[in-house]
Amino acid sequence: METAKKHIKKSLLSEGRVVSTAMDKTLVMLVEARKTHPKFKKIVRRTVKMKVHDERNECQVGDRILAIETRPLSREKRHRLFKIVEKAK
Repeated sequence: METAKKHIKKSLLSEGRVVSTAMDKTLVMLVEARKTHPKFKKIVRRTVKMKVHDERNECQVGDRILAIETRPLSREKRHRLFKIVEKAK
């Protein structure tokens, strides 16, 4: 008997900083996570770059944004812009 596998989303909302807006309707977001190392008890920074769909090209480099996970939009895009938290100065 087969059991149905549930699709579990890794993170529904991701907060990060925009590092590139060179592509049309796409931006690159840098997400930083800080975790304590289990053995050495030092805080380690992990960074992930992800491509986010920006329909209206409204973000600029340096903005802090929220991205939500969605269906695959292209080969590398799995998130879309949810909200701009803070505009760059």
